[in-house]
Amino acid sequence: MKKVLTPLVWVVVGIVAGFPLFSLTYYTMVRTSTPLFCATCHEIQPAYDAWKTSSHVNNGQGFVADCMDCHLPPPHETFNFFYAKTLHGLKDIYVHFRQGAEAYDRSVNREKAYASMHNSQCQKCHRNILYMPYNRGAMLAHRTVMYPRPGYEKKCVDCHRNLVHVDRPAYNYRKDYGSYRATRI
Repeated sequence: MKKVLTPLVWVVVGIVAGFPLFSLTYYTMVRTSTPLFCATCHEIQPAYDAWKTSSHVNNGQGFVADCMDCHLPPPHETFNFFYAKTLHGLKDIYVHFRQGAEAYDRSVNREKAYASMHNSQCQKCHRNILYMPYNRGAMLAHRTVMYPRPGYEKKCVDCHRNLVHVDRPAYNYRKDYGSYRATRI
């Protein structure tokens, strides 16, 4: 009887202790994965304001790409996602308390973010970039990114640098694939 009871007790203890721990971890990740949470840091507020006016928020498709979509690996890569999110969070906390908002250089950090981005982060949402029947130049440019010759590798942000975190006085509303319409804030 003891051989059966001991493992059963440990399974119950594991569930009783593990479930709240897992739930708290998941709850924390969900609550800290929103653009509003990112904007609580004074250093990130200008990036958040610029993001709100971009086509990654205001577009005819109704899709919103938030901070996590671009700056972290996809959530289905669970270990990489948690590792990257934790690393980004610790770095941001360190910068916030150690250096302060006045020492935060937005242009330097923007370049660091661009350097760390991978095409796969953009391609999570922008999947069919080789089919552009009405824009042959863009289709050919995308082909050179998707199938680069050795030594000629490019990143999406090399060409699409000023889409999101750019201060603008008007919303950049993308109505369809061929035109942009700006409306006053």
